[in-house]
Amino acid sequence: MYYAIASEGACAPSFERPIDLVHLAKQTLGDRALEREILDLFSTQVKAVLGRLEQAALADARHDLAHTLKGSARAVGAWKVAAQAEGCEQHAADLDWPAHFNALQHSINEALGAIESLRQGR
Repeated sequence: MYYAIASEGACAPSFERPIDLVHLAKQTLGDRALEREILDLFSTQVKAVLGRLEQAALADARHDLAHTLKGSARAVGAWKVAAQAEGCEQHAADLDWPAHFNALQHSINEALGAIESLRQGR
């Protein structure tokens, strides 16, 4: 079960957790079933797009895929993923692309781990 922690007046994104549950609760109007569905869809999409991003050789493809991840991450409150995806988007053609991609992978793994913990009620 997912637990959204309500907070009066909380407007700033929270980077303390891989998923900002307050943001997600606001996006879903507190509907826990919808939160679960959205996080499940996010998990599926992130894994698929990450695989395509890893194989992308062209900077344009890397840019577009990273942009997709950035938008999805922002929608669910995965702010670290969004920030790393933005870095990948900005550096898609750079020689230091692998370092940005590795940082993105790390933040995605944290988010997926948090989602799995939420599923298991931890």
